[in-house]
Amino acid sequence: MIRYIKGALHHTVSGDIIVETPAGIGFRIYIPAGSAFYKVAEGEETAVYTSLQVKEDSLSLYGFADRDELEFFELLITVNGIGAKGAMSIMSALPGSQLRNAIAMGDAKAIQKANGIGKKTAERVILELKDKVGPAEAPDSSEPAYIDEEESGDSRSEALAALISLGYTRSEASSVIGKIKGENLTVEDYIKLALRKL
Repeated sequence: MIRYIKGALHHTVSGDIIVETPAGIGFRIYIPAGSAFYKVAEGEETAVYTSLQVKEDSLSLYGFADRDELEFFELLITVNGIGAKGAMSIMSALPGSQLRNAIAMGDAKAIQKANGIGKKTAERVILELKDKVGPAEAPDSSEPAYIDEEESGDSRSEALAALISLGYTRSEASSVIGKIKGENLTVEDYIKLALRKL
């Protein structure tokens, strides 16, 4: 199994990267939204912890910035009905300790924010993993603050939609808008402030 790849980041698109090893082999690796690899400059040396998923018609590599992310991905795919794509969707919607806390606290609604994850599947994730993830942790201050679209004001939601239409991922847009402080800001205000940070 391929567990670790080190090389130069050759290309980055939404959802995956290509890492070229010193032997000149380029590996396509799927990564979650909000991954640290989006901040790596093209040509820069990087290391990726990987999980190779084998199907009858394909071999796919899923990559993570550290062993904890890799182990959590492999824990998620042990859940009945959760494949690699479902696990990546969940990890994209809830990065780091946010996902661990959602499971520990039985917050199915938070897990349902992942694309393609319904109520029953979210509840199954909690049921099967709650005893494995341990108690909830204090949120890591280095993690992006994600906005709850249902609870946020209309201006924030409209600005989020506008940024997504400009080509930014939901994760990137939500992270930046969630960090903007201030009340009674217009949609334009949010967009201008967000674009300065993106």
